[in-house]
Amino acid sequence: MIRESAYYEKDLEGAIIVHLQEFLLELGNGFSFVARQKRIHIEGDEFFVDLVFYNRLLQSFVIIEIKTHKLTHQDIGQLQMYVNYYDRIERLPYEHLTIGILLCASKNDAVVKPTLPEDQKQIVASQYELYLPTEQQLLDEVNKELESFVSKVGDE
Repeated sequence: MIRESAYYEKDLEGAIIVHLQEFLLELGNGFSFVARQKRIHIEGDEFFVDLVFYNRLLQSFVIIEIKTHKLTHQDIGQLQMYVNYYDRIERLPYEHLTIGILLCASKNDAVVKPTLPEDQKQIVASQYELYLPTEQQLLDEVNKELESFVSKVGDE
């Protein structure tokens, strides 16, 4: 039996795909769609990455996982595994590290902080709202995150 939240995650993912052009424009410059429900095989086990993008300006994959429930440490671990997979298997030597974005219905920062290493710069957990922000709000938020990421990568 499929969990009810899985249906909602698929619906949200489907809505993003239906409006992919607008979604890519809202994410910012340089984004390209790579895959939906990207199948990953790891020694007989199958996993499915919700959405995979590539940002040609950053020269890195961007993985988006969607969760309709409150964020758990298992969700972060799942996304970290996908990020590690892309970094070790898919990423080319000249490309930058993969970025993982976890969109969730709600989150507790007290759970997020100890789940991730202190110096990690690749995983972002963000709570989504059940209303649509304005285009300018989306652009401002994405640009803020991209600037933060670029400055962190530049510090390496």
